[in-house]
Amino acid sequence: MSTPALEVVEFLLTTSIYSDDRSLDENDLPPAIRRVFWTGGSGGSDDDEDDSSHTRTGRHHGGISRPLSATNTTARDATGVDRPWNAVSDLMFTERDDFSGTISLTERELAERWYLERTDEERLLENPTLAKHFEGRDDLGFEVEYEAAREQNRPIQADRVWIDGLLEEFFADEEDEEMLDLVEVRAPEEIEMTLDDLVLTPDQEAEIEKIAKAIEHRDYLAQIGLREIGKLLFVGPPGTAKTSTARALAHDMDLPFVEVKLSMITSQYLGETAKNVDKTFEVAKRLSPCILFIDEFDSVAKTRRSDEHAALKRAVNTLLKSIDNVSLIQDDVLLIGATNHPDQLDAAAWRRFDEIVNFPKPDTGMREGILRVITHAMDIDEFDPKAIAEATEGLTGSDLRMVLREAVLEALTENRTTLTQDDLLEAVADFEERDNLKNMDMIDGDHDTLVAGGDLGAASDGGHDHGHDHGHDHDHDH
Repeated sequence: MSTPALEVVEFLLTTSIYSDDRSLDENDLPPAIRRVFWTGGSGGSDDDEDDSSHTRTGRHHGGISRPLSATNTTARDATGVDRPWNAVSDLMFTERDDFSGTISLTERELAERWYLERTDEERLLENPTLAKHFEGRDDLGFEVEYEAAREQNRPIQADRVWIDGLLEEFFADEEDEEMLDLVEVRAPEEIEMTLDDLVLTPDQEAEIEKIAKAIEHRDYLAQIGLREIGKLLFVGPPGTAKTSTARALAHDMDLPFVEVKLSMITSQYLGETAKNVDKTFEVAKRLSPCILFIDEFDSVAKTRRSDEHAALKRAVNTLLKSIDNVSLIQDDVLLIGATNHPDQLDAAAWRRFDEIVNFPKPDTGMREGILRVITHAMDIDEFDPKAIAEATEGLTGSDLRMVLREAVLEALTENRTTLTQDDLLEAVADFEERDNLKNMDMIDGDHDTLVAGGDLGAASDGGHDHGHDHGHDHDHDH
């Protein structure tokens, strides 16, 4: 069982051992600790010859310098213990320098024995620094493998601080900063969704499994010359978890997630669109290994067929060429495109992808599964998810979330936090009534009024597919 003292002693041991053992690098520190000691692009690690903070192009953008300074502040930030020194001040092997605020171990061997009496295998496997230090110890009481701990530790390239360091370097010029409006970069630690949280079809699960294996064994694929792999197109109506699946894959594979909305690239910065497309792919290559997610891919085909501004057409051509020139095997970039309107894609767009993954509206069984997932933290009397699933034919996962949201809010107006089956059924009926109103035929002269009302309703629509393009914003729902 974890205690504040155990948390702080583990932190002190980790910082002390890491400072002394120069064979350890950033990937041997737990993410919570290395985040505290990471310095930006102007700083850096003292292990210049073998430094995991170097990018694939050899450029340095930060690192962790030894020795690591254990203070009240760094200990608090790394462990979450509000008053670290108070937690360990009565231990005979700790001391604090009142002037610098440094907390140190006076007798490390004594601290190690104290720690080993209170830790377990699971805890050590979460800390490669300590796993290596204690591996093979006779007094451990169990076996712990350093390589296993290091393998399950999230790599530095998945941390927000690493990503921010690279972005600050790459977007050093003011004129480049506008690109940050076009590209959203998420660290795996910031993505709450996992693949276990999603209800997927067998075909979707099979494709995800294949691509996960391809990522894991990309060196082998390069060795045998199989390079045409790693470009997926997710196809389906809004609200069917296309974006959620891509983000969850990034979370589970510890990969940075670079998200681009093509509609923004092809509608803003007209004179710079081609350059911005190039820059987007360059960001992905610099952040590799990563996932590059291109949303609203159907805007490519619409632009190619139209008489739009010549700069837009150049941007689209640049995009298609960039897709050709990015590779999971060579660049460690997994490309995922998503579209609500596959009918608008032309052959030039289709042939860029080696796998098409269909995201249909969920059937009754899938809706029941989705309902079980999204209600797991709710208190519902006589809950019958199968009955709700049967009553929600045609609704997507994000629609179901909106139904649940309305039921919860309605119950709260009655000062209730326990829902009933009737609450859910009434919310389904209300949702369908609003949906029908939103999709009424427009009456001549009232178009603007109805559109305004529809916009208000869109917030509760959750991406139900009725010919609009807003669904991707809700794809993070199940």
